[in-house]
Formats: sequence, C-alpha cells, structure tokens
Amino acid sequence: MELTIYLAGQIHDDWRNEVKKAAENRNLPVNFVGPQENHDRSDQVGVDILGEQPNKFMTDDAASSINNFRTKLLLEKSDAVIALFGESYKQWNTAMDAGLAIQAGKPIILIRPESLIHPLKELSNQATVTVETIDQALDVLGYVYE
Repeated sequence: MELTIYLAGQIHDDWRNEVKKAAENRNLPVNFVGPQENHDRSDQVGVDILGEQPNKFMTDDAASSINNFRTKLLLEKSDAVIALFGESYKQWNTAMDAGLAIQAGKPIILIRPESLIHPLKELSNQATVTVETIDQALDVLGYVYE
C-alpha cells in the first residue's frame, strides 16, 4: 500500500528533501506532494496565468487564489499530512495548511520544536500526532507498515 503524504510548511529551506531522503532510506512506500516550492513561481503564478495586475494587492490576490486551488486539491487527495513548524520562518502557510487538513479530517502529523509547544498548543491538540523531529514523524509513518 502506497500512501500519498502532503508536506505542509514553509518553502524557504529544503526540509522536504530531508523528509523524502529519510523515507527513502527507510524504504517507506510513500509519495510526497506539497505546495509549489519555487518561491518566484508561487508569487508570480497569478500574473503568469491571468496577466498583469493593476497593483501589488491584486498580484498577490491572483497568486493566492491559484496557490490555494493547488493546495486544496493536493491536500484533499492525500492520505495524510505532515506539517512542519520550525524556528526560522513565520509559519502562516503551515498553520493554514494544518487547519485545512484538520477541517478535511485528514490524519496529520505535526512537527514542532519544544520551543513552540505553547504557541501551538491548540493546533497540536487537534493534530492526530505531535512530534518534535522529522525522524519521529517518519517513525509514525513506518509504524503504519508494521
């Protein structure tokens, strides 16, 4: 049985590659999907598809609509979600994706460091499982196959 896992979180570093490599090393039969990782493409997709917009607000709004369509479609087709909250970047998109996953009834593994226990307590309480590391998240996925 191959699972499709949506990797929710910021796109500013390569944490997704770390997850993918660790899953491959464990021979987990999973397929990963997620948000557009090319930041420029994500920001410009509205202009690329709909044409030039009259101002920055409309440019962001057009891109947001298309990015939200992509996220909703891929997240809803996924079997589960891993949402990573880190220390380095603001995590608005991660929180939004985690909320969508919870609302859709998707099993969600929330990864957050100890320093974010308090600010994420309500979200953590709604997640299926909360862990502190990528390795722990993959241990949870691995347990499915035991």
